[in-house]
Amino acid sequence: MGQKLLWLAVAGAIGTLSRYALAGFVQRLAGGVFPWGTLAVNGLGCFVFGVIWAMAGERLALGPELRTIVLVGFLGAFTTFSALISESGLLAMDSEWLWATANLLGQNVLGIVTFFLGLLLGRTI
Repeated sequence: MGQKLLWLAVAGAIGTLSRYALAGFVQRLAGGVFPWGTLAVNGLGCFVFGVIWAMAGERLALGPELRTIVLVGFLGAFTTFSALISESGLLAMDSEWLWATANLLGQNVLGIVTFFLGLLLGRTI
């Protein structure tokens, strides 16, 4: 268990540094006020999540421990957006359209609301 946690931490650190580097690079290239770097990271993260999921689940090319290290460790730090999309996508694949839509809307609405509540709290303390 200790070794797995270490690998998760290492993968998370690599994911964090990769996110920082890629988002900054893309934003410098694109410029402007729109967060192009974040968009690029989220798109790439979802794509990689799909590739890893298919390789691990359908082709058995990756064992469960390596899949956890890559998906939770690296991609969890690279972008949590990929987790939101994969969970919603799996619900949609199971024809759970209401739950998939609720997850997408709920997570985004909750995120915006709690972001502004956090701003309000941070400004008052």
